[in-house]
Amino acid sequence: MPTLKPTSEFVHITLILLLLLTYFLSINASTPNNEETAIEQEDDLEGIEELIAVDEQEEQLQQREPGSSSSTDEAKVLTKAQRIVPQLNNDNTMKILNENKFVLVLGYAPWCPRSAELMPQFAEAANLLRDLGSPLLMAKLDCERYPKMASALEIKGYPTLLLFINGTSQPYTGGFTTEDIVTWARKKTGEPVVRLSSVSEAEEFVKKHTLFAMGLFEKFEGPEHEEFVKAAIYDNEIQFVETNSMEIAQLLFPDIKPTNLFLGLVKSEPERYIIFDGSFEMDSILQFLEYNKFPLVTTLTELNSMKVYSSPIKLQVYVFADNGDFKDLSEPLQEVARKFKSKIIFLYVDIKDENLAKPFLTLLGLEESEKTVVAAFDNKVSTKYLLESEPTPSKIQEFCSGLLEGTVSPYFKSQPIPDNTDASIQVVVGKTFDSLILSSLKNILLEVHTPWCINCDTISKLVEKLAKHFKGLENLIFAKIDASANEHPKLQVTDYPTLLFYPAADKGNPIKLSAKSSLKDWAAFIKKNVKAGGNDNKDEL
Repeated sequence: MPTLKPTSEFVHITLILLLLLTYFLSINASTPNNEETAIEQEDDLEGIEELIAVDEQEEQLQQREPGSSSSTDEAKVLTKAQRIVPQLNNDNTMKILNENKFVLVLGYAPWCPRSAELMPQFAEAANLLRDLGSPLLMAKLDCERYPKMASALEIKGYPTLLLFINGTSQPYTGGFTTEDIVTWARKKTGEPVVRLSSVSEAEEFVKKHTLFAMGLFEKFEGPEHEEFVKAAIYDNEIQFVETNSMEIAQLLFPDIKPTNLFLGLVKSEPERYIIFDGSFEMDSILQFLEYNKFPLVTTLTELNSMKVYSSPIKLQVYVFADNGDFKDLSEPLQEVARKFKSKIIFLYVDIKDENLAKPFLTLLGLEESEKTVVAAFDNKVSTKYLLESEPTPSKIQEFCSGLLEGTVSPYFKSQPIPDNTDASIQVVVGKTFDSLILSSLKNILLEVHTPWCINCDTISKLVEKLAKHFKGLENLIFAKIDASANEHPKLQVTDYPTLLFYPAADKGNPIKLSAKSSLKDWAAFIKKNVKAGGNDNKDEL
């Protein structure tokens, strides 16, 4: 082992002493205000953490197809985009909002899945808007880390988008894809219509937009053009573009015929070009776009779900299927959907998606299903329907025709019919509600319960005692139904547990008994309303 020379040994000891002195000085300097220093250090680390997050996302993108140029390019775009979105904090937020005319703020929480899904879209939109020379600044706020600032901006849920104009906020009303954000932002910051004057501009525009309304005008003036611009300002989702060149119009909309006045909708799907044949009035234009903006078959996602639910087309047919099974059905389903365009929205949902599929399937009592399910929801009257035959294209078409003609009965979920032989309390399900309750010639005392109801077990035990006590009354039946798994149009109950007495002579007007009453109170009610028809009529419980 080599030994240090006297000179080098002296230098070595001196360096150690200097390092120790620096360390103790830094500790003493931090002692007066530890909290303030901790905050400063936290903010200093903020940029490092952000870069680490960007690197992780970049690695994930590259891992999709190792070595592929497309993955690398996408990662580079995301990295650039993430770095141009400033992170707001307690110190810089108000300064940024006051110094910039337009600021779009994304309030998010690190643990929120929807925030994670929106963040890359938001960052990429910031990148595109910057390239377009937009005056809009896009920024993000970690609401979990800075809760006081989130409260000051009135951010209550995640993710939340707010547009600040000269420091005053207004809610975001657009979609949540990159293109949706860019379109909405351009409209709100003074560019509702993009005017194209050259073929090269049109070619670049088509590369960046998958959904747009194209208007051809001889002159950019007059009542038709004014209505077109008004519609562009009012609409929040679709980019409007205009030109006075037939050559440019044909590049954007190849199906156009020579004319001086034209409006068409362009989409990136099999039904790519749709011609507007109404009058050039704002309301007519908006209605045309609203009824035609969706693909023939829309894949439901977290990002487009709100747009789907708010559509004026309230009759919506859902196909819940595995990706592999849907591939075989996809093309013929497009043709079925084409026949019902503007009347029914067709939606595909991955049946394995817990967040999107399960809530709907639970409404149908089919949450455990692994096979393809086709159902319809009429959001206008809150009614659901189920295709109970094989989900072939012809059966789906027949199902849809029946929905429009009113020949398909609403669907009410039901458990399998149970065996009630020798049961003191009859178990009622959706399918037997008519026969056991409404059509019965006897008086019925029905307990409506759910598995998650806290007080239901207690009431059930009391009803069992009551049933045992009045076992001799042949004209009285005790029954129970699980409202979480069974439905019937004549059973509208929202509080659990609920006790309903159906008189033999008037099944249409059940009497609700108070679940807070005592066992003796219920017994007194039965004695008063049910005539003895058995061998034994007990007086006391």
